[in-house]
Amino acid sequence: MKHIPGADPELVLLNHYFEELDRIALSDMSRSEINQLLEELGFYKKTAAEDEVPEEFRFSPAKDSPFKDEPPYESSSPTPIPHPHHRERLLRAQRRRQAY
Repeated sequence: MKHIPGADPELVLLNHYFEELDRIALSDMSRSEINQLLEELGFYKKTAAEDEVPEEFRFSPAKDSPFKDEPPYESSSPTPIPHPHHRERLLRAQRRRQAY
């Protein structure tokens, strides 16, 4: 989720390659309507913030992840990469390696 001050709230759906699939305006929707929309789209809702997301929902609502057959990325650094935007860099590097 990315908050942009002054912008109308909208849900932007991306595919596994971070390409935009759809854009849904949320400004006229109540919280319960937004929650219902997310449920209908197939998003998993945790019961508590500290709960883990089950494996089958990791790429939800997208189905048939293109990464499911790839081994998980293992960092050579002792600490995990803290920011989600690093995943895009890793995926680009993996695709370059596969192209050679």
